Amino acid sequence: MPSLKERIRMLEDDLTAPELRISAYHDMPFAILQYEPEDELDARSEVALLATRLRRQHGKNVIEISLADLMFRALDSEVGLDSLFEGEVSDGLERTIDTVHNVLTDLQPLDTLIAEQLKDHDPKRAVAFLTRAEALYPAFRTSAVLENMRGKIHVPTVLLYPGVLQGTVGLSFMGVCEADHNYRPKIY
Repeated sequence: MPSLKERIRMLEDDLTAPELRISAYHDMPFAILQYEPEDELDARSEVALLATRLRRQHGKNVIEISLADLMFRALDSEVGLDSLFEGEVSDGLERTIDTVHNVLTDLQPLDTLIAEQLKDHDPKRAVAFLTRAEALYPAFRTSAVLENMRGKIHVPTVLLYPGVLQGTVGLSFMGVCEADHNYRPKIY
């Protein structure tokens, strides 16, 4: 398997090609940058360098969207963070996980929050990076985020994914979850 730097270079080439090459699906301009969980800081650093190159060398508008920030804002506006934390103590972890999942699925769907942040950006000039995916675990699977974004988001979007690649398309979040083989975007 190519190194993280090599895969980022491949991603950069595909993001800056005359015809976008990160996806075979026109209604899913998404890709996944997989990295080993212990390489989190290196991945962040390398992606920051990639963002700089995309801006300076290719004239791209780079948008970073923290999934953790979106989740906490949605939870705070729907149930209140203090209430959520108190509920975890009194009602238990499973009920709290269900609450988080329900907020991000029904009350403030995560895909809608992402689409809202990207709606005014030109897909030919912009690139979005979805960061802090680990914050969604265990309440929300990243495969659901990407599937639900299908047809709603036209800006090329890269999910930074801390996990283990199993086979060619299986991803195990943080290396602890059973591999999910439902990812259709290209995995770098």
